[in-house]
Amino acid sequence: MTKPAPEQDFKSIEDVVRDRPNSASLAEIAAALDAALPRRTLQYRLKHLVDAGRLVREGKGRWAKYRLPQVFEAGVIIAARAGMEAHGEFVVPLSKEGAEIRAYVRQPLAARNPAGYNRDFLNSYRPNESAWLSEEERAHLQEVGRRNKAEQAAGTYARQILNRLLIDLSWNSSRLEGNTYTLLDTRRLIAFGEEAEGHDRLEAQMILNHKDAIEFLTGAAEEIGFNRHTILNLHGMLANNLLTDERAPGRLRHIPVGIEESVYHPLEVPQLIEENFDQLLASANAIRDPFEQAFFVMVQLPYLQPFDDVNKRVSRLAANIPLIKSNLSPLSFVEVPQTTYTEAMLGIYELNKIDLLKDVFIWAYERSAARYQAVRQSLGEPDPFRLKHRDGLREAVGDTVRRALDRKAAFAQLAAWAAENIEPAEREQFRETAENELLGLHEGNFARHRITPAEFEAWRQVWRGPGGRHP
Repeated sequence: MTKPAPEQDFKSIEDVVRDRPNSASLAEIAAALDAALPRRTLQYRLKHLVDAGRLVREGKGRWAKYRLPQVFEAGVIIAARAGMEAHGEFVVPLSKEGAEIRAYVRQPLAARNPAGYNRDFLNSYRPNESAWLSEEERAHLQEVGRRNKAEQAAGTYARQILNRLLIDLSWNSSRLEGNTYTLLDTRRLIAFGEEAEGHDRLEAQMILNHKDAIEFLTGAAEEIGFNRHTILNLHGMLANNLLTDERAPGRLRHIPVGIEESVYHPLEVPQLIEENFDQLLASANAIRDPFEQAFFVMVQLPYLQPFDDVNKRVSRLAANIPLIKSNLSPLSFVEVPQTTYTEAMLGIYELNKIDLLKDVFIWAYERSAARYQAVRQSLGEPDPFRLKHRDGLREAVGDTVRRALDRKAAFAQLAAWAAENIEPAEREQFRETAENELLGLHEGNFARHRITPAEFEAWRQVWRGPGGRHP
């Protein structure tokens, strides 16, 4: 029989976690213990503490961190120690209903009621009749999110701030999954392809997958929507090279899944998953208000868990589809605390209550909109000539790159394209603008011309070679 671990060992682990400002990883706990423990022994003891409700685990696998649970006295939450404020994280103001949800999901697992998928949660929603965001809330979000009163092609605003959006949304969405890259690490990875030292390569893959998915949404803004093509391909990009089953990216789930640190049990029957997925998309597509659409998919996609994994990431990027199409400020989850977001999702899973996630959604959108207003002001007003010839510039530059032409041949190709497609009065300005676009291409902006990574790399090799060296 295995000898039980001394209670003092468990208390020593709790003391280490209590002294951390927010939460502690397995490696941090191991380093802080007075008596060294084998890694497997420490893993076993941490699992025992989690199962007993004495610790709470956040995140998965190597990114898992541990914190003390909340203590409940007379119905009032008392933080076990420190909290987000001490760790420098932002605190989302909560409604009374949101605070009640948070109080419930902070209880140990044993104190929460097991819950299965409730189809009525989806069936009871009637697009444009039901409203999870009030009329006042939608009007407020429209006011803070609308940055240009003039009618523009879908995706114009997102493309204007694309370089910043790629970094912000890739980093914040990955951070909410426990990714430990810093903002600077993310910027270097996206701009220069430099992986941060000391990090798992899966973290770089996660961020680069976000980059590809965001470029897909902004580059095809007029074609995307709440349909199978968009959502399945969005998952395919976000899950690329991250799942054990290589066929799983972009495919609906055929296997049972569980939710860590939750008593929620998602659907297991593939036919029912597919039926609910199609109904979910039909409902989302029918909603007229872009903010109600965004919030609806942030709730229902993760709740259904239609994919083997990466469901929340899909929901966060899918929430941006109506915002991108309507030229509203995107939602990049700037400064959203991971713990609060996780608790909000637990409220959806276990209670089918939206209030805590709505608190997060509105707060996060206000901060994102303010951020991109500042970015937009720093960029100045869009060039009307480039706006007018947006499609032509994309086609001319994209075609030139796909041909992998050196500098001399490329400029000749652009001149020939302008002569054939642009009226004489604007031909010279178009040629000059197209040349500047070509000269300014780099790893962080080529997707706006519908250029694939392979096409860009083939062109860059020629461009940097003899006769085509980059300035």
